[in-house]
Parts: sequence; structure tokens; C-alpha cells
Amino acid sequence: MTDASNSHGMSAAPDALVSLARETIERFVREGKLLLTPKLPDDLPQQAGCFVSIHLASSGDLRGCIGTIEPTRKSLAEEVIHNAIAASTQDPRFPKIGVGELDNLAINVDVLFPAEPASLDELDPKRYGVIVSKGFKRGLLLPDLEGVDTVEEQLAIACAKAGINPAGGFDVERFEVVRHI
Repeated sequence: MTDASNSHGMSAAPDALVSLARETIERFVREGKLLLTPKLPDDLPQQAGCFVSIHLASSGDLRGCIGTIEPTRKSLAEEVIHNAIAASTQDPRFPKIGVGELDNLAINVDVLFPAEPASLDELDPKRYGVIVSKGFKRGLLLPDLEGVDTVEEQLAIACAKAGINPAGGFDVERFEVVRHI
């Protein structure tokens, strides 16, 4: 995985999706209004799951992160708009982002490739995100996160997010992303 490109050959203007997410968050937080859905550059996929992650620029602390594993909207632009609003107002771990925080936000958008079943020896926390599942429980962790250096750490965090006992067995899928920063 690299910024705005990866082994699938997908590339994009590195800031088109981040700009859309930032404009969406600022307009929604300031005015309670949605942006009109723009046309994205042609080198971006028409549809894809994506995650919008918001950090405090001053400290790097997570401030919100919401996304979709697979596309749920008609276009990637709609997916980014929906997830940007959700990440800034509906992440249950954090209060809604306020107007006073807008100038201190670092935003990135991860566009997900379809997940595939994987064995433990096919995982790499720097290259692949993981999805763990058992029954109706499902947890996801994006790749290349600071402080997550081993497959064991990655799986433990994903299992904790899903409420899965890691000792009880679970299914694993992996996916790649294109991270726009």
C-alpha cells in the first residue's frame, strides 16, 4: 500500500477525496448542510467502500473514524460524504466535532479493495487491513496504523472491536487500501 496507489495499479490525485471529506465536515459542522455530490477524477473508482479517519493535527490523537467495507452508495463521492459526516458526528467513542476544532483536524480517506479470505501467514499489518468474524460479530482494522506492528496485535485489536474472544477461533479476511492524505 502506498499513498494514492498500490499493487493494483490504482492511482489518484492524492487530495481529491481528502478535500471532499474536509469540505463535507466543515460545511456540516458549521451549517448543518450537505455538499452537493461532485464528480471525482476519472482515475478514482466509481464505487468502493471507504473509511474517513479524523485525527487532531496537534497531537495525532484519533478524533473519529467511520467507514464502509463495501460500497453502500451510488458513488465513491457519496460514500466519502456520508462517512465524513458519520466520522465527525456519530463515532460512539467521541463527542461530535465542534466548530472550534475544525482548524486542528488531519483527515485521511482509505479506499478499500474487496476483501479476500486469508490465512495468518498471508497477513501483513503494514500492507493489509483485516476483517475478523464469528457468527454475526465482525471487526475491522485498517492497515499501516501507528503502534500496530504484528499480525497478533492487529488481530487482537480487530477481535476486541468485534467482541470476539480470540482464543475461540474466528474467520479472517484481508484487504488492501489506497490511503489518501
